[in-house]
Amino acid sequence: MDGVKNVRRYDASHRQEQAAQNRSRILDAARQLFLDSGYAAAAMPEIARAAGVSVQTVYKVFSNKATLLKAVFDVSVAGDDEAEPMAERDSIQGVVAEPDAARKIDRYARLLAADAHRFVPVQLVARDAATADGAAAQVWAQIRQETLGAMTMFAADLQATGRVRADLTADEVRDLLWTFHSPEIYEMLVLERGWTAERYGWFLAEAMSAAVLRRDG
Repeated sequence: MDGVKNVRRYDASHRQEQAAQNRSRILDAARQLFLDSGYAAAAMPEIARAAGVSVQTVYKVFSNKATLLKAVFDVSVAGDDEAEPMAERDSIQGVVAEPDAARKIDRYARLLAADAHRFVPVQLVARDAATADGAAAQVWAQIRQETLGAMTMFAADLQATGRVRADLTADEVRDLLWTFHSPEIYEMLVLERGWTAERYGWFLAEAMSAAVLRRDG
């Protein structure tokens, strides 16, 4: 019986490892095809071929192409496929722990700029796809809503420092931060005008601070 149990545990472990590898290959293949060909042209059979798995496997892991697009975006934001929420990760917790509002914004802006090359191109794919595909439009709306939620928390974190402009409501602070978080700014400055990530991060830090923080102190 012990031998049977060991075999079963091995089989289960092997299946889990194989499933994780398949998922990773599908995500990598989909990302590349989405970026190279666009959302509409990246067909699921083509993604399956590029990943080296069956089409059935792709649909088993991701029920449809829109779900796959959202997963590709989420992995691009996090830098991995772990389940830990972004708000609980060390990088964001470091921003939360910073007591000074200006340094808090600077730290967040530079973090955003350093990671933008991973997720903004995928975000732009979702934005462009949303104009012609209803499922992709839902993904785009979800991405925007999640960003708005994150900026709601960031705005509250900044207000707790006592340095936010008195003439701004909490919603206005959130909306300003959300605007600077938009992929269009990265698209214009970095992709079109060739700014470096460092210069882009500096701009975000300066613009966010000027928009929401008091000048005193």
